[in-house]
Amino acid sequence: MSSLNVEKLSKRNHYEEITVQIKRLIMEGKLKIGDKLPSTKEISEQFGVGRSTTREALSALKAMGLIDIRQGGGCRVIREAPSEGDLPELQSLRMNRETVLELLEARESLEVSNASIAAIKHTDEDLVALRQLIEQMAQTVGDETEGERLDLQFHLTLARATHNSIMVRLFESIMNHIETAIHDIRRVELYASTAVAERLYQQHSAIVEAIGMRDAELAANRMKQHLQHVEHIVRKHLGEPE
Repeated sequence: MSSLNVEKLSKRNHYEEITVQIKRLIMEGKLKIGDKLPSTKEISEQFGVGRSTTREALSALKAMGLIDIRQGGGCRVIREAPSEGDLPELQSLRMNRETVLELLEARESLEVSNASIAAIKHTDEDLVALRQLIEQMAQTVGDETEGERLDLQFHLTLARATHNSIMVRLFESIMNHIETAIHDIRRVELYASTAVAERLYQQHSAIVEAIGMRDAELAANRMKQHLQHVEHIVRKHLGEPE
């Protein structure tokens, strides 16, 4: 498919509008399951926006479970409507500050538990994987793209170290929505700054140290401190009272 029946946008950076229009095409059956979307370049040209804006919209559609983004950037429709199990307040990409903060609160509750469980249930292979990620973090401090990728990989690997599939699925669901809501904040405030990235590396390293000691309480406390630090940065960016 080389062209979409869409309206060119009049305002810049409205990835929400791209998402709404493509979602409508899927819901109306004009884009069916299995259909391949045009390339990011072609979609950007049709909407009159930059590729980064289009990528944000595609990531949002993926978080809704409507499309699959494959290696190399190709996208296919995988569902005709948002899952009935999705929370309606997370369907809107115009998430208000309260929703973002609720997501961060839910993430903290889940990941503090994950750290505690992983400290007890992790295997030697889990610990090796976590330590390798820490080493990669040390080598890429200040590289925002790698910083973002390694951070997500670290927390996912830790979730898997719980050996509880429900915990892993809950983590993936929450992080999909957080990525959609505060992607730009995460990248600019957390990874582009070398000083902040260095502190995040130290916090991750301390969490792995506690897990290696099989100290559930210490691992939980260090994860809590780490996520409260991240939340503090996001609140500051959102203009929320600290």
